[in-house]
Amino acid sequence: MGLDFKRLLNLEETQVLGLDIGSSAVRIIQLRKDDDGYVVTAAGIADVANGVETNQKQKSVNTVNAIRECLRSSGVQSRLAICGVCGPEVAVRYFKFPFMPSEELHGAVLLEASQVCPFNIDDSSVDYQLIPNGKESVCGVLVAATNKLIERKRQFAREVDLDCVLMDVDGLALLNCFGEYEKSKADRTSAILNVGSSYTTLAIMGSNALPFIRDIAYAGMEIVEEIANDKGVAIETVKRALLGRGNSAEPEMDLGDSLEKTCQRLIIDITETLRYYTTQEKSAVVEKIFVCGFAPAKGFVELLDSRLPVKTVLWNPFDKIPCDGDQNCRNILRENGHAMAVAAGLAMRSI
Repeated sequence: MGLDFKRLLNLEETQVLGLDIGSSAVRIIQLRKDDDGYVVTAAGIADVANGVETNQKQKSVNTVNAIRECLRSSGVQSRLAICGVCGPEVAVRYFKFPFMPSEELHGAVLLEASQVCPFNIDDSSVDYQLIPNGKESVCGVLVAATNKLIERKRQFAREVDLDCVLMDVDGLALLNCFGEYEKSKADRTSAILNVGSSYTTLAIMGSNALPFIRDIAYAGMEIVEEIANDKGVAIETVKRALLGRGNSAEPEMDLGDSLEKTCQRLIIDITETLRYYTTQEKSAVVEKIFVCGFAPAKGFVELLDSRLPVKTVLWNPFDKIPCDGDQNCRNILRENGHAMAVAAGLAMRSI
């Protein structure tokens, strides 16, 4: 599902870029689809310099520079990009109305959005997709995002001469990627947990075929900063220790207690969200959580598995998506594949 930016162009044979613009890194995936499924043709990743920068103007400059580096290093040729949005300025909700004529549906969706979205719909874009539900009612999913957030992402694309042909939601992109390669039984429900730098996205597709998306405002950046404060060391030292890339001149750091303490808030948020989903949604209970993003951090997935009420495993979509790119592309997917699921899901969208 996208946000009303599909262009009326004949682009079926044209490759697009999945462009995931995060607060600390930019990731690009380009795919080709053949008879056996998707194949990666290019991949790129670049850090946003001073990702914790509070000066918005400088942060924007750093983000644009990271996108340029990502494009350069990946060698992609397409200038058509699909971007994603997440956070408090985005809402995904499903609706169910009594049967009504199609000409009345748009107004009904806008009214529903104004009642359930935590921001002003008059300054937002709203799109929806219907789900077959018989003749007695109209059922579907609406997506809304503030125009300010959408324009910010589109401006980033314009700065590097990319054409943002579609705007998507990170959580829906995750479900899109997951559904392509991880086939769940009809009576079982799985969830994807993508721990980014600023937001943690929990995406669930229930047996009722309705997506549930929640963006939690606690993620990798806060975890790293709190461990650094707890240990009295630099943030970069913690990052290296979590990724198992410690400096040989530094003593090995035991992060176990600090990691568990700093992840307590995230564990509570996830547990409460799962409980809400189980009690409110008419779908099967979540049986497994697939973790990506911050996931490779040493001991992180094991901690979640021991503390959450659901089996939790590491997920790298590129274990099942072959790569037809150069050696640089293969290296990126081997080292950072867990963090590129959103970009892959974006690249799978058709335009």
